[in-house]
Amino acid sequence: MPASLCVYIGEALARYGFGEGHPFGPDRMDAFWRRAVAQGLDARVRLCEPVMATVDDLLRFHTADYVERVRRQSLTGVGYLDQGDTPAFTGVFEAACTVVGTVLDAVQRIVAGDTARAFVPIAGLHHARRDGAAGFCVFNDCGVAIETLRAVHGIRRVAYVDIDAHHGDGVFYAFEDDPDLIFADLHEDGRFLYPGTGAAAETGRGPAAGTKLNLPLPPDAGDDAFLAAWERAEAHIEAGKPEFILFQCGADSLVGDPITHLRYTEAAHRHAAERLRALADRHCDGRLLALGGGGYNRDNLARAWTAVVAALA
Repeated sequence: MPASLCVYIGEALARYGFGEGHPFGPDRMDAFWRRAVAQGLDARVRLCEPVMATVDDLLRFHTADYVERVRRQSLTGVGYLDQGDTPAFTGVFEAACTVVGTVLDAVQRIVAGDTARAFVPIAGLHHARRDGAAGFCVFNDCGVAIETLRAVHGIRRVAYVDIDAHHGDGVFYAFEDDPDLIFADLHEDGRFLYPGTGAAAETGRGPAAGTKLNLPLPPDAGDDAFLAAWERAEAHIEAGKPEFILFQCGADSLVGDPITHLRYTEAAHRHAAERLRALADRHCDGRLLALGGGGYNRDNLARAWTAVVAALA
């Protein structure tokens, strides 16, 4: 029997971070894993090693010019990769490639039946565009995973579900006119939080009209508001009958995050993970990949991600 859940842990994955003192620092993975071990979750999962993506992997989603730009700035570690949120650092290219490659390794294992589900804590970099970085996100592992599921594994109908406080704009706009990408995103209202997108009226364009569901919540929304919105998200995913589910479970939606204003507890993340596991079992032969996403209060991300892992294991 394959392990029910692979969790990816390793120094190479933790290296994706922007230095001590930055909200997205390199200590985030260890904060999660210490709590997971304390709860005995390490005995319930299979540990897997990070893997580095190739340039060809990146080019399924990103433009060649942008990939080359990141490679060049990685050599010097100077400047920003966007307008001021995402600094370059020496080795950023390799660190970002490791996030993508680890996610693709998880995709491969799940599709091959080597594991039923997987969790990658440092992943879910949902702001990066095809041609640029944004919001602490260098390469969009979510987008590369979607393109790889199609090009390599022949899986077209993918559900992307995002409960990070920030709207998953890099995924939404890359696939806005794609009818086979089922999109459901619960986030803090963009009138109050970066990136300012994800209005309820944004439901997809052209042949994809109606395949995208954005559920903006007001600042201070807690678990009750999340659960009410989740019912709509779950019905949307169910109706889409996906073949694979990607779950971006950012922890910056928990109360006490330093840069957001939602007030969930980890119960919201546990509920979403449990329900998506059931949806995956009904529609996707169990195929579900969870990505850690944001979260800048270390205790919060540890609690949220261990809740997801416990639910999926």
